[in-house]
Amino acid sequence: MRGSYLPDNSNSAANEEVRLQVFLAHSGVASRRASEKIILDGRVAVNGVIVTELGTKVSGKDKITVDGKPVFLEEQKRYVLLNKPLGYVCTQSDEKGRPCAVDLLREKYSERLYNVGRLDMFSHGALIFTNDGDFAAKLSHPSAEIEKEYIVESSLPLPRYLAEDFRRGVRVEGVFYKAKDVQEVNSHKMRVVLVEGKNREIRRVFENAGVAIRNLCRVRIGSVELADLGPGEFRDLTPEEVSNLLKLCRSKINSDIT
Repeated sequence: MRGSYLPDNSNSAANEEVRLQVFLAHSGVASRRASEKIILDGRVAVNGVIVTELGTKVSGKDKITVDGKPVFLEEQKRYVLLNKPLGYVCTQSDEKGRPCAVDLLREKYSERLYNVGRLDMFSHGALIFTNDGDFAAKLSHPSAEIEKEYIVESSLPLPRYLAEDFRRGVRVEGVFYKAKDVQEVNSHKMRVVLVEGKNREIRRVFENAGVAIRNLCRVRIGSVELADLGPGEFRDLTPEEVSNLLKLCRSKINSDIT
């Protein structure tokens, strides 16, 4: 369900003035940080005027557009777990014409959903979508330290030293990678738990050790497990799951996020 432009005499909280990037996040456009870039790129107009100032205050009475398309405060907050299949990218649209993970949700959800975190095209598994900018910001904040668990399968036997090295920390091309936990499942399979999740972290560490990854699946985000959700399938998170994810954020989020 989408909201609407509200009359001037409305007492709704939607008429309270907020920063433009907050409005965009609450409208399901993108996370608050991503919304800031959208504003700086000159893609947002307020009442027909392009705005690039991050401190601009707006309310539900204003007409806000992104790339010329109106956006509205959304009344229904959504929290969705998707088992992203292989071959899908984590963008709202792809200039190369590759399928986007969010497209799998659009038939059921009318809200503008965006992914919290990413999985590369050749990885699959648990991916959370939402239109709640505050939720996304808190889970994505570096201090949140939300665990992400992966099952990694290799084509050839894994080096015996790899798990211990990854736990202690590995430097690859000047970047330091360190897993919270690594456990060998068998000679070709490893369970890896990350809390920071730098870009392509697992792949870079394995490639540095000369290991070709055959399959990489994220099976857990915080307290939310993929379980028996099949590729391309999705479900709403329960209120308890949403609450538990927020409780797992280990540090208080500063005022520019809350």
